[in-house]
Amino acid sequence: MTRLLLIGLLFLRITAHAQAVVLNNAAREIPIKSLPELTIAGVSLHFGHHQEFDSIARNYWGVSSFNGDTVRDAAGFNALHDKLKFFNTIFLECSAGTPFGADWLAFVKDLEQHARVFIVLSGEGANLKHFDSLASPIVWYPTDNENEASLAAQTLFGGTAIANKLPQTFSPKYAKGAGSMIKKTRLGYATPEAVGVDSKDLVRIDSIVKAGIAAHAAPAVVILLAKDGEVIYSKAFGKHKYWGDAPTRLDDIFDMASCTKVTATTPSIMHLYETHQINLDSPIANYVTALRNIPNKKDLRVREALLHEAGFTPYIKFYESLKPTDLSTDSSSAYPTKVADNYYLRANYFNDTQWPVTLASPVLTRGKFVYSDLSMYMMKEVFENVSHQRLNEYVLQNLYLPLGMQSTGYLPRNRFPKERIVPTTENDNWFRNMPVQGYVNDPGAAMAGGVEGHAGLFASANDLAIYYQMLLNGGSYGGRKYFDSTTVRYFTARQSKVTYRGLGFDRTNLDRRETNDHRSDQAFGHSGYTGTFVWVDPKYKIVYICLTNRVYPDDNKTFGVSKVNVRPLTLNAFYDAVVKAAK
Repeated sequence: MTRLLLIGLLFLRITAHAQAVVLNNAAREIPIKSLPELTIAGVSLHFGHHQEFDSIARNYWGVSSFNGDTVRDAAGFNALHDKLKFFNTIFLECSAGTPFGADWLAFVKDLEQHARVFIVLSGEGANLKHFDSLASPIVWYPTDNENEASLAAQTLFGGTAIANKLPQTFSPKYAKGAGSMIKKTRLGYATPEAVGVDSKDLVRIDSIVKAGIAAHAAPAVVILLAKDGEVIYSKAFGKHKYWGDAPTRLDDIFDMASCTKVTATTPSIMHLYETHQINLDSPIANYVTALRNIPNKKDLRVREALLHEAGFTPYIKFYESLKPTDLSTDSSSAYPTKVADNYYLRANYFNDTQWPVTLASPVLTRGKFVYSDLSMYMMKEVFENVSHQRLNEYVLQNLYLPLGMQSTGYLPRNRFPKERIVPTTENDNWFRNMPVQGYVNDPGAAMAGGVEGHAGLFASANDLAIYYQMLLNGGSYGGRKYFDSTTVRYFTARQSKVTYRGLGFDRTNLDRRETNDHRSDQAFGHSGYTGTFVWVDPKYKIVYICLTNRVYPDDNKTFGVSKVNVRPLTLNAFYDAVVKAAK
């Protein structure tokens, strides 16, 4: 992409902001607030850039596309109406070519009686006269191009701010000066230049990723970068498998591994802390009663577990204790826990075997930092005992779906086709001895039923950007408050005397920074064993998401450890571009 074209795109965005007007919004339906109950249809009626519009809208919530270009009369509109019966929200995408007339008007008025209707209109303002008798909110802009179609979609969801007024009177209802102010409440999508970053300085990221794939760092990579609340870089590289033909897509779902700790378990504990249901300085045994009669664990504190300073054993190889009778290729009431395709674990294995082994594990390093998965096994139990809710159900219903995170959650094969989920291994040589795709890679989490505090979460890049932008915002997103800003700051700030870590969150180790390391002392995030990495830096207002399946095909046994470490290299390149722009 040439420098001239990039400048042109930036100019188009600025121009669109200067022209787009929101009308009929007295009820403040724009920006759209609550998402989970919405079923949205995007109906194109000679709208030239409906693909661009629908594509951007899908970053916020699911949109099913309908082409109404062939509709010309009442019968056609009636047939189209019936196709929309399962949708409670309709985006009518119109232009100068839309067949405005009595049949069209009757169609829209009928829709208004049964669904929420939002109208997007491009082209001459004179066409607004056709909407005088309608109650639906309208996003109108005069120049029809893909950039303005993108901005119209962002406007509906609060991805951009609008404060424009009609430049002249177009009809009795749409007079000069009409127009509503729309606040930015969600992520937007823009060129790097829109936030002062030079696109040329991000090209280095492409080179690093391609070199990494060639060096077998991972076959599939997705990188997303956001600054100042705008996604300025979002690219998918490679294929799901080195020898496969399924290209990596931006909406692919990855096994998050230990990023689960800060994307599912830690926010659940934050909720309990903020609602005064737990005390971080209380013993874990106050909430998990099985620990009360275990001398080496009865006094361990919640705070110590979140800091990985409780002394828990780092990792237990539960799979080494498996017996042939513990697994079956057939599902039944005796073998209900699915750990891979056509592979099942016997009932109650976690309660009968895994949990007792966990409780009996030694505590050797209390007061020192020793990273431990068992800490988050414990935090899951704390959350579920106190809240009386399953961890996976809580985060899905109270966090992910309300935020607009459409692809994130545990047990993804229950919700999504296998093809959307990036495989982690071609041959899991721990205990499954088969390809693993859509089942958690971590064996302990798999044996626990796929839902654990340290692993088990799956997500897409855009979803993660939403969640971490919410944290960057101080706990608010989309017009809703998920956490108090003081809670976010408390958990993400340094809380340890022996490390720089926060509560659950990893942070910048100021003792190990190199000369050109720009990470600030405010930054926080986490990495995952499968090749994932999330990072937020409030100083620079950035969100970095890197998703890979680096353990494919067999955890470095075939190709060895790659000489190209994609995650830190791409993060550093992003920092370099941002810091350069700030000078």
